[in-house]
Amino acid sequence: MTTSRLGVREITRNFNILENYDYVEIEDKKTHTLKGLFVSAELLDEVKSFIDMMLKARKAAELDEMMQIVGKGKISEKFNDLSLKEIKKAIAEEKNV
Repeated sequence: MTTSRLGVREITRNFNILENYDYVEIEDKKTHTLKGLFVSAELLDEVKSFIDMMLKARKAAELDEMMQIVGKGKISEKFNDLSLKEIKKAIAEEKNV
């Protein structure tokens, strides 16, 4: 696996340089701050699935925290994978039915 840390200016001058690496950390050379990550097409599906897994775990942790505050049984299990907007919409639809 080949990796590198490149500046934005280097990438914009020669975009083909990315073909040589599996992933590249994109750095602001002036402030030495990390701006992002470029991932090759071969690793894309694995990275996406990892990110999805992390987001689901974070959402589950937030829901568990809310359950401790509100109390078990107050929040229905059917709302586990929904965002706040989706929960509000589902509750409004239940009231209209």
